[in-house]
Amino acid sequence: MYLLQSSLLQKLEQWDQWLFIQVNSEQSNSFFDVLMPLLRNSFTWAPLYIFLLVFITINFKKHGHGWWWVLIFLCTVSLTDMLSSQLIKVSFERLRPCADPDFYQNVRLLLNRCSGGYSFTSSHATNHFGMAAFIFFTLRPVIKKWVWLAFFWAGIIGYAQVYVGVHYPFDVFCGGLVGFVFGRLMALFFNKRFGFANFE
Repeated sequence: MYLLQSSLLQKLEQWDQWLFIQVNSEQSNSFFDVLMPLLRNSFTWAPLYIFLLVFITINFKKHGHGWWWVLIFLCTVSLTDMLSSQLIKVSFERLRPCADPDFYQNVRLLLNRCSGGYSFTSSHATNHFGMAAFIFFTLRPVIKKWVWLAFFWAGIIGYAQVYVGVHYPFDVFCGGLVGFVFGRLMALFFNKRFGFANFE
């Protein structure tokens, strides 16, 4: 049984490394080399965050619903970050592709340095899919089909983490899954207590 599990893990790691090379090297281009480091940078999205928080607080200020949305949204970000960075990463201690002495020679690193800390799970993916899920399940009655852009946004940021060389695809996939579940739970809490579906 142990040998079977070990073999499966080795196959998974080999597939993960192969897919990393496809994204990071084989499918690379000069335009993405400039774009992807920008997309994964939190400062790039600061105007979007500010717009969203202002939009919510102004349009849903009755009974303080907007402020509650902002508070729970910020709690979602903080908790997903702590879950990924301080619990999952230190439990698995997987090296980043750019820091792995057995693999780093395969990496095109597009940042000035290899990010610190461990690789699994991607905190960028956990945080952004947590935000995307919270936005999707709380604002769907308000912005309708446009709310799907939240997942596209989170997916692009996750892809950028692999493209720039600091995460494996499996780090991003699992981080996104954890973030989605946590964001969904936070959205359920918000909708039960405050919700915008029947807001007047």
